[in-house]
Amino acid sequence: MTTETRWLVYPDGDRQETQRLLRVDELVDMNGFEVPVPPPGGRMIAYRVWKIRRTEERGELDVLQYLELVPASELRGMS
Repeated sequence: MTTETRWLVYPDGDRQETQRLLRVDELVDMNGFEVPVPPPGGRMIAYRVWKIRRTEERGELDVLQYLELVPASELRGMS
């Protein structure tokens, strides 16, 4: 039996477990939930998924979903 754990990996290296499986280039908030386009406000922290990596070891599968911070100017440009 294999247990799968999904992780958000922030730019500073911190990790947070999540239930969602994200897609590359998806925009998410700090908790890994999808950000609507255009964003609801200009003052929000948003991340883009830039890489997804799977590592398997002894019945454990870790899905590492790497995030990059989206600049505020880019968020404003989506409006």
